[in-house]
Amino acid sequence: MKKTIFILISLISACATAQVAIGKSNTTNASVSLEFGDYDNSNGKGLILPWITSASTLNTAVEGTLIFDTEDHRLKYKNSDTEWFALTRNENAAVEGSTVDTTGAADTTLQDNLEDNSSAKAVIGAAGETDTTPGILVLSDTDKAMILPKVASPHLNIINPEPGTIVYDITNKMVAVFNGTVWSFWKP
Repeated sequence: MKKTIFILISLISACATAQVAIGKSNTTNASVSLEFGDYDNSNGKGLILPWITSASTLNTAVEGTLIFDTEDHRLKYKNSDTEWFALTRNENAAVEGSTVDTTGAADTTLQDNLEDNSSAKAVIGAAGETDTTPGILVLSDTDKAMILPKVASPHLNIINPEPGTIVYDITNKMVAVFNGTVWSFWKP
């Protein structure tokens, strides 16, 4: 509970500073809105994206939204007003010791009977107090980016990841996503 309160206070104060570092004392440069600390192999951690029952029912999502779709067990981002793009696809390159799998798994029983709080929102950026973009966590700056958590070989070093976990694999220089069964690796 104390950790959650600390994170919420940090996110709320981000409206004033427009930059947030989680797991480290500061961001690497002025072009970063949100950055996660680097973790050693014994403490690999990732960012877990929101679970959505079906991306097709998420009507308020805007371009750039990232979610984990529990219907088809894929990590997706919104790339237009009408289209979702899956980051866990068969044509993605696999890292040795890992396979690309689209079957996935997610036990949603913990959230099935809960109602979403439609007003829950944290905004990081210069226009944080006035931003109306729909979302749980919105990075409102137009000249800054988010740096994913960096983990060496996440398929070996993140123990018991949750479905929807996303990290940057510093060993293979790829985005790694976990679908509840296996890791997939995505490289443009």
